[in-house]
Amino acid sequence: MDSKKIRKNISYSFARFGLKFCSLLVKFLPAGMIYGFAEKLGGVGYFFAKRQKKIALETLVLAFGGQKSRQELEQIARACFIYVAKGGVELLFLMDRPALLKQRVSIEGRENLEKALVKGKGAILVSAHFGNFPLMLAYLSLSGYKTAGIMRPMKDEKVEEIFLGKRARMGIKTIYSQPRAQCVNNTIQALRNNELVVIPIDQNFGSGGVFVDFFGRKAATATGPVVLAQRTGAALLPCFIVRQKDDAHKIIFEPEIELTESRDSEETVLMNIQKLTSIIESYIRKYPAEWGWFHRRWKSKPK
Repeated sequence: MDSKKIRKNISYSFARFGLKFCSLLVKFLPAGMIYGFAEKLGGVGYFFAKRQKKIALETLVLAFGGQKSRQELEQIARACFIYVAKGGVELLFLMDRPALLKQRVSIEGRENLEKALVKGKGAILVSAHFGNFPLMLAYLSLSGYKTAGIMRPMKDEKVEEIFLGKRARMGIKTIYSQPRAQCVNNTIQALRNNELVVIPIDQNFGSGGVFVDFFGRKAATATGPVVLAQRTGAALLPCFIVRQKDDAHKIIFEPEIELTESRDSEETVLMNIQKLTSIIESYIRKYPAEWGWFHRRWKSKPK
């Protein structure tokens, strides 16, 4: 076994240990203490996770450039670490307490969702890795909406199995992004059943998507939501979950996006993905600590 695999296995082992430790700990912590614990955990992560911190700061500089000072960018990065820790800890805590989970989340713009579902063709909820994204899926499922999420499997198969089981117990359907044909077929079937399909489009998509403007830079972006809406007639709704000052959450449903038609199909897809990406950017600008800055969003470059 080479040194790279050894480091990877050690990293996975630490991650599994941390997950099991936190899962055990939250069983005994009172609700009022989990956020204090998570804040300390996030602070430790910001100090020790040097690589993730470096990526976060580099990405923040690319996004905000001269708009924010170095001190402001470091504050956002640190807050991002804390929000991620809070999200992970509260997810472990609340997924075993569904009644409490429902109390901690509210919805703004529910009428936009209901209006979309009346058509009977399902709803494509376009979102991002923003806020406590998995908690949003859990809440929607617990609230009686048939909910599926298109996801990339985690690199560690054992951790993926743990979270797959948790999602299944909450009634959330997992649609893996690969194999692509199977993903498309499962998604179309879910929409035909008038289900919600949540699709985040905020991560680098390599050579398979389109390049749109994101914080003034070209970013490779998935086209799935628009293509699926064209094929199925399902409504396109941007939606986001935002943490409140008391660590409760609000899910916001924007009005349905009407597809803009252009002279050819490629430009039509490009224009509408740009429209959705601009909405995502507006939420990140408003709540910058809610987004995962650890991801190299502009890794792929247009030719």
